[in-house]
Amino acid sequence: MRVIPVILAGGVGTRLWPLSRKSKPKQFLKLTNDKFSMFQETVLRAQGLSNNLPIIVCADEHRFIVAEQLREVGIDSAQIILEPIGKNTAPAITLAALAATDQCKNSILIVLAADHFVSDQHAFISQVAKGLDLAEQGYMVTFGVLPDYAEVGYGYIKSGAPISGSAGFLVDSFVEKPTLALAEEYVLSKKYLWNSGMFAFQSDLYLRELQKFEPVILATCQDAFNASQIDMDFIRIPGDIFEQSPSQSIDYAVMEHTQNAAVVPLSVGWSDLGAWEALWKIAEQDENNNVLIGDVCVEDSQGVYVKADSRLVAVVGLRDLVVVETKDAVLISERTQSQKVKTVVERLREQGRDEFSAHKQVYRPWGTYESIDEGERYQVKRITVQPGGKLSVQMHHHRAEHWIVVSGVARVTNGDETYLVTENESTYIPIGQIHALENPGVIPLELIEVQSGAYLGEDDIVRFEDRYGRI
Repeated sequence: MRVIPVILAGGVGTRLWPLSRKSKPKQFLKLTNDKFSMFQETVLRAQGLSNNLPIIVCADEHRFIVAEQLREVGIDSAQIILEPIGKNTAPAITLAALAATDQCKNSILIVLAADHFVSDQHAFISQVAKGLDLAEQGYMVTFGVLPDYAEVGYGYIKSGAPISGSAGFLVDSFVEKPTLALAEEYVLSKKYLWNSGMFAFQSDLYLRELQKFEPVILATCQDAFNASQIDMDFIRIPGDIFEQSPSQSIDYAVMEHTQNAAVVPLSVGWSDLGAWEALWKIAEQDENNNVLIGDVCVEDSQGVYVKADSRLVAVVGLRDLVVVETKDAVLISERTQSQKVKTVVERLREQGRDEFSAHKQVYRPWGTYESIDEGERYQVKRITVQPGGKLSVQMHHHRAEHWIVVSGVARVTNGDETYLVTENESTYIPIGQIHALENPGVIPLELIEVQSGAYLGEDDIVRFEDRYGRI
């Protein structure tokens, strides 16, 4: 039976602020190595389970990050479903199941979260494959992680009778996040597993079970999928229909009710990296149990996690703390209290602060820009345009722009003129002038943009033409 990976990439990851933010959450960050983001690691992991292209479900605002990161690992034609609003895992998986059914009448879906860490990839492939065998037999399979300590941040699965001839067990029950005392009992009993949020089942079986237990979710998602539009590489789901779907996890919607639930234990070095302490646990530690990343100087400190993103960070006499520095924010927390970072993020959101949602470096489908200086009536940005990338044909009512090329070649449209600007050359765009910027070369175009005018907000853009559909 055909196996199709489904990768859920719609999370926000607020507990890993200030690194993880709404505009670029943790699944798109290189948290565990310098080569791949967690999303890319998940995609590569899925390739060990199936040769078929994955179905990605992500937020609309992350569509170009997803497409670019897929391209970086050699995938150019995956189905990318854009959720107009987050409705939890059951509707997201339903959209993927409907898309899979369009490809093949019945397939086995292997559902993976884009923001999980697995240290033993070979063990993961072999153990998950045992779950795929059960899925082919008609079980709704969930994967439970063998716990090695009492964790109160995870839900648990109580395993029941073993399934003959397999590595799986019937599911006795799903358990909410417990108290510490209960979690300790669970670990000692050896009957409970961490709920990993990974699943395997036949697509048409999932849809039939959803029809039994949550028919409104199925009907709404079916209507939304039928009304979807293909936009470049994306399947765009209409928000006015999808927002009518109940917000429900797959556990509540199906897995806790189905008579076909099975669990396969995993021992693969798994973590959902839900907080900074989790990153401290999986990272390489020095002789004082410190994790030091970036330009860090440490003295007389133990059990600390220190990450410096843009400058030197020195720490003295600290014990069991987290220190995370980015270009516009610094987090200092007791390591065991790092789950509470999401409360700080919510407060920033209520205050309307940009640090809640965006980094200094902002990602666009054509590349990135970063504000490096600003004051009254001026702003300076560093702009990177990827090869073949083009900013929209646009104009501004309130600002003029000077562009200075640092490296690469720029093709500039300035009113009725189109010309090339090369390294160490510059050009000027007056207020109200229709203009565009493109990289016709094969290396990234780097330039400095100096804006001047009475209003410098990002909403002072009138787009006339855009290859990325943003008009």
